[in-house]
Amino acid sequence: MSELISPPDPVPATPTTQDDVEAFKQAFRRLAAGVSAITARTPDGRPVGFTATSLASLAATPPLATFNMARVSSAWPAIENTDHVAIHILGARNRDLAQKLSGPREERFVGEHWAPGPHELPVLRDVPAWMIGRIVERVKVHGNAVIVVQIESGGLGAEDEGLLYHERRYFTPGETV
Repeated sequence: MSELISPPDPVPATPTTQDDVEAFKQAFRRLAAGVSAITARTPDGRPVGFTATSLASLAATPPLATFNMARVSSAWPAIENTDHVAIHILGARNRDLAQKLSGPREERFVGEHWAPGPHELPVLRDVPAWMIGRIVERVKVHGNAVIVVQIESGGLGAEDEGLLYHERRYFTPGETV
């Protein structure tokens, strides 16, 4: 006969906030999300990119993906004025790359972690997967945008553990805080 285990004592309540923006930020920091990187070129050919935790598949036929971004982002002018983007799935070995692409924009493409790919898009090296897509829709919502991309091609790199973003840090599943 197995022994019954009683539940732990209730966890003390944490402070709540009545501010809608702060409540939103606090809640979504607790949602672990996969990490991807989006890259493009400005009209004058300069590479731009950023990390995204909003990448999602929309449909398999045709193959559509979406990501969200703020229209005040330094990459927005490129995304607004280009037809194609590169989408990269980041893995555990790409933690430093994720930090680089979420850091100062002037430093994001300094180094040999990328190379020109299809449509001269910056394609990141040593990622588990990458895709090239044509932007089919930009839906502006307040100061943000939902970008819909039809995937045209892609490739696989070496398998890797997932990379997650949670509570303002990158980590791998099972890693202790």
